[in-house]
Amino acid sequence: MLASLIPAWREQWGDYASRREVLRMCLWFLASLPLCFIITPGCKASNSVATGLKEGRMNLSRPKTEGNVSVEKAIKTRRTVRSFASKQLTFDQFSQLLWSSQGITEDGGYKRAAPSAGALYPMDVYAVVGHDAVNSIVPGIYHYDPKSHSLSLIAEGDHRDELSRASLSQIWMAKAPVSLVICAEYHRVTVKYGPRGERYAMMESGHIAQNIFLQARALGLDAGIVGAFIDADVKKALRIEAAHEPLLIMPVGYR
Repeated sequence: MLASLIPAWREQWGDYASRREVLRMCLWFLASLPLCFIITPGCKASNSVATGLKEGRMNLSRPKTEGNVSVEKAIKTRRTVRSFASKQLTFDQFSQLLWSSQGITEDGGYKRAAPSAGALYPMDVYAVVGHDAVNSIVPGIYHYDPKSHSLSLIAEGDHRDELSRASLSQIWMAKAPVSLVICAEYHRVTVKYGPRGERYAMMESGHIAQNIFLQARALGLDAGIVGAFIDADVKKALRIEAAHEPLLIMPVGYR
């Protein structure tokens, strides 16, 4: 496109349109363009920090609805674990865990993996991912979006130590590759049920936690569960919205 403009410039400016002048005009033209057009024509610039992460969002793998472990066996072998190996989780394992917590289970609908009073779904799940904890995902704090089955990046870096300190310095939590934090936005449910809605949200967090426990077992993983923490410190560590109240933290990984 620039080459086609050069003859016009020469015709208009004559001797002034020297090669140096043309070069200067070309550089001015490029400098005036938005950076995204220079980097990738037709695409927005991205500060991706993980495989598949574009504009702070990552699509997760399609959830599976059939596995090799029965529900009965998962219930029988489930234990609360507080000691984890440093073995990395696969991307599919991580995706499946998040789907089991709040994923959409109704084809073409909105119903989720855990029951919710009035189907109001006041819950949000955050994931704290450590260094070399999940294949293809860099350390960071992520928010799970059930509707699109995707992750949004909240903050980069390994924040497991910060989360464990906010949880009354339960250092063992920092050894788990991933911690899933279950939060409630009470207004979504109290708008219909009043103050009792907060109790319903707490009940829902228990349903979500049990789903994560059983899904972890079905994937050959184990999970812990933590309710002892300073709410304000956890919210600060996770950089989450002020209205999102943490109810449970579930470290997950290999025993």
